[in-house]
Amino acid sequence: MSKDTDTSFVAGLEDVVSNTSDICFLDGKEGRLVYQGYNIHDLVNGNASFEEVVYLLWHGELPNRQQLDEFNQQIGRQRALAPEVLNFLKGVRKDANAMEVLRTAVSFAGIYDPDNGDESYEANVRKATRLVAQIPTIVTTFERIRNGQAPIDPDPELSAASSFFQLLTGRVPDEFTERAFNTALILHADHELNASTFSARVTAATLSDMYSAITSAIGTLKGPLHGGANEQVMKMLLEIGDMSRVESYIDEALAAKRKIMGFGHRVYRTEDPRATHLRKLSQKAGELAGETKWFEMSRRIEQLVKDKKGLNPNVDFYSASLYYSLGLPTHLFTPIFACSRISGWTAHVLEQYRNNRLIRPRAEYTGPTHRQFVPLSER
Repeated sequence: MSKDTDTSFVAGLEDVVSNTSDICFLDGKEGRLVYQGYNIHDLVNGNASFEEVVYLLWHGELPNRQQLDEFNQQIGRQRALAPEVLNFLKGVRKDANAMEVLRTAVSFAGIYDPDNGDESYEANVRKATRLVAQIPTIVTTFERIRNGQAPIDPDPELSAASSFFQLLTGRVPDEFTERAFNTALILHADHELNASTFSARVTAATLSDMYSAITSAIGTLKGPLHGGANEQVMKMLLEIGDMSRVESYIDEALAAKRKIMGFGHRVYRTEDPRATHLRKLSQKAGELAGETKWFEMSRRIEQLVKDKKGLNPNVDFYSASLYYSLGLPTHLFTPIFACSRISGWTAHVLEQYRNNRLIRPRAEYTGPTHRQFVPLSER
């Protein structure tokens, strides 16, 4: 059957190939995650910076020293928000959902982008640079405002990982915190055609603008079955509260057929390679914070779910206890995901623009097909 006539239904588009891409490769059987040919284990173990990975995703090659210095400067100079965006954040209700604020602020920022209306490739790279630089500023600035604190001016000399904590707390983080957060940013940077990335590409495929595509992605990431999962993991840990309650909680959840967040993956059939690093970082962060129970509870939950359901932890599971041990509030977990994934989103949007075709799948119709119209007076 030809591609033009094959309309076979596949629930959730599972394993359906919708486009080609050279950005990210997932090997579900071996549990490998590859960015532009580089295994993430090599990037993390080689102490790559998040900025190097962003450059890699966009340009297909790791930068040399001069290229990286220039790229770091470009990002650093773009961290400050437009006055209109800052005023928007000051005027938002303080109890607003952080992801809803981010979604709307990004859309709002697009209006004031200096390249608004210019859809050339060069202009879109500049827009992508501003988005990578400013999404962390939006997240941290609103968090300070909602807590009655004044916004902090970005320091253009800091790394992405250090800048986030400086903008959030007013302090440059210690060496471990910067390294751990840098690793988390790399691990979350891209993951092929996940739901939010697919949303971004669908929007970009209509030749809508970069900010519209990223707004679509943020709206998709907000869902608890995607970016919101690590926040739900931490809520579960807090609800359990103590190691003595772990086994009974998991048994009750499984008996009630409740989904245990942070386990299983649509692609990986072995351990999510990102979880390998996050597990180690979670343990170390707990030890340095003087509170290891969140890691210990997570480890026990992992063992139980593996034994009882045969499921492995995914990227969301250990990122929850890691972020919590680093002092980050749970309602920022999903926005932090966006601070990282903006690198992958923008890479995919740029790729979509380079070789565009409108994304227009079909649906398998399940309704009636030959109903007779009845005039209103006879109904």
